Amino acid sequence: MTYNPRTATGIPTEPVGSLPRPMKLQQAYAAYDEGKIDRAALEAEQDAAVTDSITRMEATGSPIVSDGEQRWSSFATYPFTDTLAGTGLEEHLAPGGQYFAIFSDGHHRQLPRLASGPFHYKTYASEALEKALKVAKKPMKQAVISPSMLALLYPLDETIEGYKREQFEADLIDECAKDVRQAFEAGAARVSIDFTEGRLACRNDARNPWTGREMLPHFVDLINAVLGNFDEDERTRIGIHTCPGGDCDAVHSADVPYNDMLPSMFRINAGYFLIQLASERDKEQVYKDIAASLREDAKGVTQMAYIGVINPQNPRVESAEEVRDQLVAAAKYIPKEQLGSTDDCGFSPFSIDVKPNHGSPDFARDTAFEKIANRVKGTTMAAEQLGVH
Repeated sequence: MTYNPRTATGIPTEPVGSLPRPMKLQQAYAAYDEGKIDRAALEAEQDAAVTDSITRMEATGSPIVSDGEQRWSSFATYPFTDTLAGTGLEEHLAPGGQYFAIFSDGHHRQLPRLASGPFHYKTYASEALEKALKVAKKPMKQAVISPSMLALLYPLDETIEGYKREQFEADLIDECAKDVRQAFEAGAARVSIDFTEGRLACRNDARNPWTGREMLPHFVDLINAVLGNFDEDERTRIGIHTCPGGDCDAVHSADVPYNDMLPSMFRINAGYFLIQLASERDKEQVYKDIAASLREDAKGVTQMAYIGVINPQNPRVESAEEVRDQLVAAAKYIPKEQLGSTDDCGFSPFSIDVKPNHGSPDFARDTAFEKIANRVKGTTMAAEQLGVH
């Protein structure tokens, strides 16, 4: 299915990926972990949630949709475990790895650790996409996890016997490239790489040692190594998503100055960037910072900045007029030909998330579709005002 991101809205607009899982699906995940239901029963609930997600996202007018990641344990762990509790963990991994992040409300998310080599995916994103495409009537995007996030599976200060970090990272790059490639081959119109750890890498949190190791340059190199497997046309359709986290309506690095990370991020040779911005306090400064680093030639690709105009953590629904006004303000600094819109983050990157600010995941889910509809409408209004076609 050919997809031109400007056809429907003038200024391109795109979701990040995830949606809140219905409470019924979250309960099914818990029951599966407890052995109360089998895999078929869990998959039936996943199927129902995916169908509902796609149908309702298409109804918002969004020109491109996702399956809401309803079949995944999380945006970061889908390649190697069936559930957040660790059911179905890939055989070379073990519990008790590094914290990915410690969030502003005190809760944390922990990765498993690589216990032995070789590293490989158990599940690729294309497997969920192939099922979703049977339901979708509009083009679909696919989010995938970054090699930089998965690099944290390797012990921080140890060497695995018989499997050095260099070999692990070579295997990791191959697997991440395969994940992107297979998504395109399955039918994805766009593929975005989740890079929420980028801003967190600038935080230096003593409770979470990897954040103090100045890993951002290496993270960028890992992602560019993956992108080196794709030609210029393919890279125009590969995006990078950055945000300060979004789990249980809390964040992990919103206190980190954005410009500590942005210049490095735009060294990534991707075609577009999905950038959290609606929840930033000083939006104008971030517009300026983006404009200063956004490249017209990233190894043959003109970079696009899709700015966040929707805050998934706040139950208040932004109006279409607010969306329009944010884009018009951004266009004072970011060339309008390189401007797009998105949501600040996925609406629920982890499968178990009761959305405390919203009262329930089901209410948060209804709210998400209202927000998406207004993003689409407001983006169209901005395109009309700015003369973008």
